[in-house]
Amino acid sequence: MNNFEGKNILIVGASSGIGQATAQRLQAAGATVFTAGRRQPEGIQSTHLTWDATQPGESDLSGLPDTLHGLVYAPGSIRLAPFGRLTLDHFQEDFTLNVLGAIAILKTVMPALLQSKSASVVLFSTVAAQLGFGLHSSVSVSKSAVEGLTKSLAAEYAPQHIRFNTVAPSLTDTPLAQSAGLVSPNRLEAAGKRHPLGRIGTSADIAGMVTFLLSEESGWVTGQILGVDGGMSTLK
Repeated sequence: MNNFEGKNILIVGASSGIGQATAQRLQAAGATVFTAGRRQPEGIQSTHLTWDATQPGESDLSGLPDTLHGLVYAPGSIRLAPFGRLTLDHFQEDFTLNVLGAIAILKTVMPALLQSKSASVVLFSTVAAQLGFGLHSSVSVSKSAVEGLTKSLAAEYAPQHIRFNTVAPSLTDTPLAQSAGLVSPNRLEAAGKRHPLGRIGTSADIAGMVTFLLSEESGWVTGQILGVDGGMSTLK
């Protein structure tokens, strides 16, 4: 396991799913974990800051340290509906959560990331931003914007050795996917068969990649959209 002793890592959205699994890995590896979200994560020793990603301009993150070595922005949405049923408000809500929230956090913590002189930022997209899936127009729009943001910031901050990468999972067994009805006993086998590796993802699968991207072992990786998707985005 990578050693994160002496590293300050901020995880936004660590109360469940991928964010929580990542926080647990980092804590076990010795990182000093800071979390931000609407509620305190359970089972994680962290300095928690109350912050609402749906209203990104209205919260105070002054409790963070002067130096941050990593940032993970894990909030996300699964809004699957026909285009004709989606309103402009739906698109705005998803864009605010997935894109503007990430931008607001980055604007706030960039001085602390720069202070480290070698920070890593990990954002999230989805396999649906690369492949054409029906009913995914809203999430595809916002996550495609995240991918563009990743590449632009990776180029801009490469001279300062701040790395930006995005993880793009396929269907993963998380509380969010369960609440959306995408992960259930009667759907699990069929969902797994759509992936070349024969199963859907787990939070641990994704957290492993996130931890690698935060570590010094990925020090030559930036500006990448990394599909952790059981082969769905590239294999038939």
